[in-house]
Amino acid sequence: MALLVLAFRADEPLAPPSRHRIDTAAETTVGRGSARSVERRADRDLVLRVADARMSSTHFVIRRSEQGFVVRDQGSRNGTLRNGEVVAEAALEDGDVLEAGRTFFVFRELEEKGDALLRPDDGPGRVALPVLATMAVPLAEVFRSVERVASSKLTVLLEAESGTGKELVARAVHALSGRKGPFVAVNCGAIPSNLVETELFGYRKGAFSGANEDRPGLVRSAAGGTLFLDELGDLPLAAQSAFLRLLQEREVTPVGDHRAVPVDVRVVTATHRHLASAAERGTFRADLLARLAGFTVHLPALRERREDLGLLTAAFLGRFASDPAVAVSFTLAAARALFAHAWPLNVRELEKCIERALVIAGGKPLDLEHFPELTGAPGECVRSSAAAAVADSSALPLRPLTADEQKHREALLVLLRQHSGNISAVARATGKARNQIQRWIRRYGISREG
Repeated sequence: MALLVLAFRADEPLAPPSRHRIDTAAETTVGRGSARSVERRADRDLVLRVADARMSSTHFVIRRSEQGFVVRDQGSRNGTLRNGEVVAEAALEDGDVLEAGRTFFVFRELEEKGDALLRPDDGPGRVALPVLATMAVPLAEVFRSVERVASSKLTVLLEAESGTGKELVARAVHALSGRKGPFVAVNCGAIPSNLVETELFGYRKGAFSGANEDRPGLVRSAAGGTLFLDELGDLPLAAQSAFLRLLQEREVTPVGDHRAVPVDVRVVTATHRHLASAAERGTFRADLLARLAGFTVHLPALRERREDLGLLTAAFLGRFASDPAVAVSFTLAAARALFAHAWPLNVRELEKCIERALVIAGGKPLDLEHFPELTGAPGECVRSSAAAAVADSSALPLRPLTADEQKHREALLVLLRQHSGNISAVARATGKARNQIQRWIRRYGISREG
């Protein structure tokens, strides 16, 4: 499946994105129109029009070749850019960003067919909660699974890098669960190791010096609702044993008490660590992991879902703009940098960047000077996350890997390091196509450091 996602309009950042299948079209033409429109012709050609004054009437076309998909500029007035560089004709790779006029597109090539219900032309569609909206087809499938399990009693484990929105997804699980109790979030990494059990399970008066009254603890404070344990991988082994009993027996024993107290609580956990690897090393209990992984969700990093940059930016603009009636716009330089940045701190970083830029700009178009973080050469970070730097072996894969896949991942990491992240060189060394190397990088969750 090949998709062209109209992800962002620099002059109209609140305009909705749209997603279009192009693998079923012999030729896809993109150009200017009086309004956004999509035409699928009987000869299997696709014509996409955008109301962008800087775009030419026929700006670029995408055709399938023996090697994959190729974009070709059609003599446009302002040129066609791929990953920030002007091109006359170029082969497309998964994740490439195309720029025409003030409009930014993301090309996606999926290994599998994905959602059978995906229409040829659509947007994020109707979702149960705004936080579950996405233009990324694999992530949309994950979010639909989240909706299905929300009302069950399954424990949910969220594995993802920091800043990807794990707590937002956890809150969505709670909101869709129908549970009447509160949502209680706990950062396990922020609790001193000697206080974990008293904070989570509570204590009886007189249990230790300073225990002047009974305290129920965070677990019981979430009774009837959802307990969200963030950064679970930082939980000490001693506390892991006590937490295992909570999951097994649905009861807690306060410090200083010998009586167990039943508790009705839904448990959702999150971590930026790979718990299966931690269990193999003995730093995380394997039996606890088995209990926690009732339903495991792998959230991609922002750099892996650039087709959502426009959707997320529009949401943050709507939240932080001081006067919703005043139109907000981006300069081309700022918009280009938005797509070129690596976003090492993920969605949280994008949120803070937009909030600060709106304040600094003071009602003017958002320009590069309002985003001091978005530095570097155009296109430097927009290619595959391993293409410009040595790969990071600690990154999370998109799903748990088999033993053979883990060995293949390690071998691929060695090759990427040997060739300084150059995908073409790795493809030549292995005798595989560049697209196949891209697929393995995405599947194995390989990313650049920092």
